[in-house]
Amino acid sequence: MSYRAAVLAAVLASGCRGGATEAQQFDGERALRRVEFQVAAGPRVPNTPGHDSIARWLERELRASADSVEVQAFTHVTQGGDTLRLRNVIAHFRPSDPNRVLYVTHWDTRPRSDNDPDPAKRSQPMPGANDGGSGTAVLLGVADELKRRPPSVGVDLLFVDGEDYGDFDGPDVLLGSTWFAQHLPPGYRPLYGVLFDMVGGGNLTVEQEGYSTDGAPEVIERVWTAAEELGLGRTFRNRRGGYVTDDHVPLLRAGLRVIDVIDVISNYPPWHTTTDTPDKVSARTMANIGRLALALVR
Repeated sequence: MSYRAAVLAAVLASGCRGGATEAQQFDGERALRRVEFQVAAGPRVPNTPGHDSIARWLERELRASADSVEVQAFTHVTQGGDTLRLRNVIAHFRPSDPNRVLYVTHWDTRPRSDNDPDPAKRSQPMPGANDGGSGTAVLLGVADELKRRPPSVGVDLLFVDGEDYGDFDGPDVLLGSTWFAQHLPPGYRPLYGVLFDMVGGGNLTVEQEGYSTDGAPEVIERVWTAAEELGLGRTFRNRRGGYVTDDHVPLLRAGLRVIDVIDVISNYPPWHTTTDTPDKVSARTMANIGRLALALVR
């Protein structure tokens, strides 16, 4: 067994039996207010005022809690010739600890609601309460709690930009995670990682996503075991789901062991519509996901 595998085995053994059974605090109501704040700022579409405003807010929120914060500014030229100004924001806890866990979410929103049942609304930008807003709110809450009670390993919270800009069969999506994967710090290999996407729906159902199961089955086992110990077995279904093109895919291709925790798309009718608004998001659901994220690093 390699040193890295031995460390991961030790973390899994201690974390699943200790951290998941401890009482984890997480403020779901504050997470819901953060979702509302993001939506009220306007669409977080690159090159828009709402996008700029939330980028600055996100950095301020994280600087108030993390040991250090890094902003990765970059540009992307789309197939249509537009230049997008993008920003990944990364919060580091215990930055000198070589044993690290990576949590990921995207904070941008889609420039069109192409799945809206009303054809007249499909050109409108998506509000992104759940798709973009919930994962961001959960990881901000994780940052609050890690400041209050530090983790047992190093933790990196990665908020990626440009996930939802283009068509998912083209080059204009997953922009922030792709940029991060192509510019990893030398030797950066977290023990494991979890992507949180669309994790605020009141009827959240998470299956074992296909790329995750193929690429990091030991992380699937760890997360599902911790969820079961927290009483979240009805949410985290012990069955294999479909393949979802999401921000974990570029990270897996770069050799990072990252899985996708995402609502089953068919389970969330407001997906990519103008109705993905804060009233569709549950404080209780986000509190449960936040408790799980904290348990995994304690």
